[in-house]
Amino acid sequence: MSIFRRPDYQSDTTQFINQLKAARPELDQQQQAGRALLWDKQVDRKIWVEYRDGQVPQKPYVYQTNAD
Repeated sequence: MSIFRRPDYQSDTTQFINQLKAARPELDQQQQAGRALLWDKQVDRKIWVEYRDGQVPQKPYVYQTNAD
């Protein structure tokens, strides 16, 4: 190790997160459970294809009224 080496820098945010995780070790499990509620889901490809087929193409300017 060099005598000129500086200690590793940690920002205030990193220090806060490390302190929070040390104080609340169950936090990681709670975050994973919360993520599983919204994001970690199986995708039904058939329903997704039906959803895409049922979409109506958007006009270039959405707020323009039809001149018909």
